[in-house]
Amino acid sequence: MSLNIEEFLSTTEEQEIVEAIRIAEQNTSGEIRVHLENSSKGNIEKRALEVFYTLKMENTKLQNAVLIYVAVNDKQFAIYGDQGINHVVPSNFWDSTKNLIEQHFKKGQFKQGLIDGILKAGEQLKLHFPIAINDINELPNDITTS
Repeated sequence: MSLNIEEFLSTTEEQEIVEAIRIAEQNTSGEIRVHLENSSKGNIEKRALEVFYTLKMENTKLQNAVLIYVAVNDKQFAIYGDQGINHVVPSNFWDSTKNLIEQHFKKGQFKQGLIDGILKAGEQLKLHFPIAINDINELPNDITTS
């Protein structure tokens, strides 16, 4: 059974994911985005990197943005963290985050997988990039699609 991005999450589930992003970002200067596409049309990591730059996520002041990219029909996803966060998180962090998301995705629990991944990334962002007094939300929290 193949899904398209319109069927992947309900409107309510999308709102819950946006709320998880807001919660994850409330104690950090880091930024988290979720992007959905029907297909990566090839290499998922390469496509996630392209989307990262298309969304101008490299423009955060501390290079601490994280993209969770999902190719719905391909049944694949990737996590891309900018170099600021990649330099400070444990070496197995992204793999453990991917495993957490994947456990839920295998059960069809797409919303919960994304929320748990977002909150886990948010914990590391909070640890390494605590919120500053004059912090601004540098990137929108909405889910993007293409």
